[in-house]
Amino acid sequence: MKTRENLNALQQKTMAELDTDLKAKKSELFNLRFQLATGQLQNTAAIRECKKEIARVKTIIRQRELAGKA
Repeated sequence: MKTRENLNALQQKTMAELDTDLKAKKSELFNLRFQLATGQLQNTAAIRECKKEIARVKTIIRQRELAGKA
């Protein structure tokens, strides 16, 4: 259920907000990978979840691009 709520929240955002979220998530993923490499990462599942969130944002951006072209 939490995923569906997050998805609905993402769909309500504007393209500028989605771009900002995407940049923030990519930065977060970089930091998580850096922590993993240095042995400081406690929750390794956070990397997987961050990747999924990036994919969700990219999917919504792509759907809007395709809807605009049609």
